Amino acid sequence: MKVVILGCGKMGQELTRSLVKEGHDVTVIDHDESVVGTIGDLYDVMTVCGEGVDYDTLSEAQVQDARLFIAMTPRDEVNILSCFLAKRMGAHHTIARIEDTDMTDRELSFIKQQTNISMFVNPALIVAQELNNMLRLPSGIRADYFARHSFEMVELRTKMNSKFSNMNVSDLRRHFKENFLICAVGRGSDVYIPRGDFVLRDGDLLTINAAPTEIDKLLTEVGYINKPVRNVMIIGGSRTAYQLGKILIESGIRVKIIEQDRDRCRQLCESLPEAVVINGDGAQGELLNEEGLLTTDAFVSLTGMDEENILMCIYANEQRVPRAMCKVDRSAFADLAGRLGVEGLVSPNVRVSSLVLRYVRALENSAGSNIETLYKLMDGRAEAMEFIVKPDFPYLNIPLYQLEFKPGMLIGGIIRDTKPLIPGGNDHIEAKDRVIVLAAGQNLVSLSDAIIKVKES
Repeated sequence: MKVVILGCGKMGQELTRSLVKEGHDVTVIDHDESVVGTIGDLYDVMTVCGEGVDYDTLSEAQVQDARLFIAMTPRDEVNILSCFLAKRMGAHHTIARIEDTDMTDRELSFIKQQTNISMFVNPALIVAQELNNMLRLPSGIRADYFARHSFEMVELRTKMNSKFSNMNVSDLRRHFKENFLICAVGRGSDVYIPRGDFVLRDGDLLTINAAPTEIDKLLTEVGYINKPVRNVMIIGGSRTAYQLGKILIESGIRVKIIEQDRDRCRQLCESLPEAVVINGDGAQGELLNEEGLLTTDAFVSLTGMDEENILMCIYANEQRVPRAMCKVDRSAFADLAGRLGVEGLVSPNVRVSSLVLRYVRALENSAGSNIETLYKLMDGRAEAMEFIVKPDFPYLNIPLYQLEFKPGMLIGGIIRDTKPLIPGGNDHIEAKDRVIVLAAGQNLVSLSDAIIKVKES
């Protein structure tokens, strides 16, 4: 598929890397010649240096032949206008990044209708929603959701001598009364889709799928204490901080934001009157302690610097704050932070990339299913996808034990008439089911791609 990406910042580069990895014909546009040169050296892509709202630049990038045009610059007006122009020039689909936190759904709907933009992506809102999900869970655990929260998939690391340690996967189902499934295991640099005889070890990174009520019971039983969050301290008054503060306040949680810029503090006071806004340097330990770091339930660092966010999380961990999390843009820093014990990490680039990849694979669609949701797991080494099954799916009503799946593939859940099901070998797939698939080392476009054939009787 021919894809044109405007804007080669961190987010644009992550998208470029992901799309090139999946074999797409990618062209990138940026006004900075040095950035364009770097991208050209790193990836096998066509590069164009110029402005995204310039007809000649778009024409040179062959936007008229693009199946998808993606505008990822930091400027909303540039993204919207360039998508409008690309569409008029012949691009089939367009995606625009939006950063304006004050833009209402009604305004976005009007712009979408007038410009025929296929999809808007708001990184600040995406990160804020993920952080809010993480705050509901114990420290070090992240969650993704499928089928309007019918299924919850959590990622956690096994503690030393935990109830999971040294047990094989088949024994877990008999040992615990909760209905859940171990979908993937990360061990060192390897990712496994475990069979029943797979033995878990201390320090394994587990992906577990179950209904939300079952997840809560399981985490309690295995000793992951989940004290409710009642107050949150946020460092940095960014757009993400605003979105997160808004979500938390609406949930009845007390919010304190520490921001260096006085003008930004005034803006936050006006837009979030229920929050406590402090004008100061959040990197100063004394200020944090004075403002109640030692008694806060959760600490979130959302400054524009990855290094500062990581260091602040390390400090919060040293002060035994129950939950410490931060935003990290660069994947290299995310790996480093993990080794330093910072578990609550969120990457806007990875989340946006996953959202766009889901859309791209939907455009590639093959018969039998539509991809509804896509999440990157295990630091991007595995994926979880939700497919909606069509009536022409070729493997309807066949027991799963009769289907031969590709290596590294697993059916992690089925939602039928809003009811979640952890599938066994005798279960089958029906039309209109929502099916969750785990894949390690392979990219799926459709549910049919996960299956090789029906086994001979």
